[in-house]
Amino acid sequence: MTILVIAEHDNVSLKPETAKIINAASQIGGDIHLLVAGHDCAGVARSASQLSGVSKVLLADNAVYGAHLAQNLAPVVVDAAPDYSHILAAASSQGKDLLPRVAALLDVSQLSEVVSIVDADTFVRPVYAGNAMATVKSLDDKKVMTIRTSAFDAVGNDGSAQVQPVAAVHAANTEFVSQELTRSERPELGNAGIIVSGGRGMGSGENFALLEALADKLGAAVGASRAAVDAGFVPNDLQVGQTGKIVAPELYIAVGISGAIQHLAGMKDSKVIVAINKDPDAPIFQVADYGLAADLFEAVPALTDML
Repeated sequence: MTILVIAEHDNVSLKPETAKIINAASQIGGDIHLLVAGHDCAGVARSASQLSGVSKVLLADNAVYGAHLAQNLAPVVVDAAPDYSHILAAASSQGKDLLPRVAALLDVSQLSEVVSIVDADTFVRPVYAGNAMATVKSLDDKKVMTIRTSAFDAVGNDGSAQVQPVAAVHAANTEFVSQELTRSERPELGNAGIIVSGGRGMGSGENFALLEALADKLGAAVGASRAAVDAGFVPNDLQVGQTGKIVAPELYIAVGISGAIQHLAGMKDSKVIVAINKDPDAPIFQVADYGLAADLFEAVPALTDML
């Protein structure tokens, strides 16, 4: 039994999600191979070869793969598929784009957002916004799976896998034109160790400056509930929840967030949850480790000053 893991990277560095997928793959058992597809990404492959548990790194380095478009990457994965029993990727925007296409080309069902490995055929995934866990068994000869990386710890970096180039290059059928990136001095929301999130209780986008000041003191990322995003307070790339980013930081501070099911599905696996809300009956307090029933416009500046 051999498992293929699709590496997450930006052609320069390996993303932390990859080390967490390797952990999930190791619980399945068997050899683990890692596919690094991109352009000028030999350095990424060297970093990938050091991940514990990886026995081989496949390097598909060509300008065709530089933008990580699913339409161009899927044929590479499908070509490699006959040698593998399982194909894994992160349940990220890239993984959710790539693996359904791979599964369709292989004529198998995809298993999405896996959070636990029972055995090589049986897996656990959330349903009903995470309010229930379904244990599912796949009878397909190849398991194509996205992994919710927040549910797994990262492996170490004491490996020494060999790097093997992938010779075949598929002609691009989709052309990358451009992208606009949101740049910030703060950590990326999906990988941050501390997140400060605001909800509808913030009242306006201008008031998020209070959270930004607190986040800067903590070296934290800033997030938001869907209600805050829908109200136009902040852009949707900050949304935490079932239809936003799934996060599990060491510390999650929820400010002015009531605790709707949609939001809880995206952050309830955080190690420590702190809630600040003036409504003592807000549902967020039911999942919080620490709760402060207070006016956020007084509590947040006071907390920032104390820090």
